[in-house]
Amino acid sequence: MALAAFGPRLAASEAKARVVVVGGGIGGATVAKYLAATAPTIKVTLVEPKPHYTTCFFSNLYLVGLRSFESLSHGYETLAQRYGINVIHDSVAAIDPVAKTVGLKSGRKLPYDRVAVAPGIAFKYDALAGYDEAATQVIPHAWNAGPQTKLLRQQLESMEDGGVFVLVAPPNPFRCPPAPYERASLVACYFKQYKPHSRILILDAKDSFNSQDLFLDAWERHYRGMIEWLPAQFTGGIKAIDVRERSIKTATETFKAAVANVIPPQMAGQFAQQIGLADQSGWCPIDPVTFESKLQPGIHVVGDATSAGDMPKSAFVANSQAKACAFAIAGALTGSERLPPHLFNMCYTFLAPDDAVSNAISFEPAAGTIKIDHSFVSQVQESAETRRRAAHEAEGWYDTFTHDTFG
Repeated sequence: MALAAFGPRLAASEAKARVVVVGGGIGGATVAKYLAATAPTIKVTLVEPKPHYTTCFFSNLYLVGLRSFESLSHGYETLAQRYGINVIHDSVAAIDPVAKTVGLKSGRKLPYDRVAVAPGIAFKYDALAGYDEAATQVIPHAWNAGPQTKLLRQQLESMEDGGVFVLVAPPNPFRCPPAPYERASLVACYFKQYKPHSRILILDAKDSFNSQDLFLDAWERHYRGMIEWLPAQFTGGIKAIDVRERSIKTATETFKAAVANVIPPQMAGQFAQQIGLADQSGWCPIDPVTFESKLQPGIHVVGDATSAGDMPKSAFVANSQAKACAFAIAGALTGSERLPPHLFNMCYTFLAPDDAVSNAISFEPAAGTIKIDHSFVSQVQESAETRRRAAHEAEGWYDTFTHDTFG
């Protein structure tokens, strides 16, 4: 959605409404930027505890040495300096919808007219016997980019040739549906070059997965015999994790790993759970036009935490939802023209360094939820040149996308 889609800029002389945005990931940063850039009568405050955000997308490339960690990190300086956003590095303790204040852990209270939150995801540790937050220091999930990603890379580098890398893939829904299988593909690429006698075993909580035909085709072409995928109907599902032994127990067999990567089942972030934004599904129901919570009026929710119909949980979706949300908030606070949202997903997935696939999907609000309108997905029969071009385009996509959010 272009900036111009928000309509004429608002008169700077009007009294400033106040919007507090909680969470500086893709969704939160985009809400803050697009509100500040298009509605100068709104005072925008962004609350985020960390000084930098590290993107989960493209972190699989870092994992196998194809990209630097620094290239995935983005600060908030431009949002503050160019767009005048008040960036506060603190954690939110509570939101009082009656007093309309956001309480920070430092004790400070921020008054607001509207508040938008981007809580991200949390892990259901109680769903996997033997695996908890402490266990992630031995068996990382690496599903929030940062120290966990670095730990998994160190373990892969230290692994002896001939070992088995066991990846536990989560049940639906979860953040970035193709990512576990992209990870397996790129780890296989790394093994092929540096540890050619090693293997990858995927223990899946599901019986099928996103873009399965594309991955199975790529594994046969690039990594024949290196990757084995076992669906839930074959194993009976994951029953327990033995952290000390680095083994994963299923209903039929126990698998010993040289390196294990367990991606737990997921739900909306803990903050969303604490303030009553999530329902029994564990996710946050929202109005499909304004992204206002259906459970807490006046609080908008964007990104992975939402229950948003056909929209997957991806960074580009969070960015698209955030723009629609910013437009709705501007309309509610200033009376500016309201237009129906245009919602999109666009992302690339690497199968090998010079072999990438893409998808582009448009969505529209319909019947109280969000439905797919049109879609494009790469096909198995594509030429090597098409795949090389997609891999090249992916690098430009990353730069453009992160600039749109943080630049």
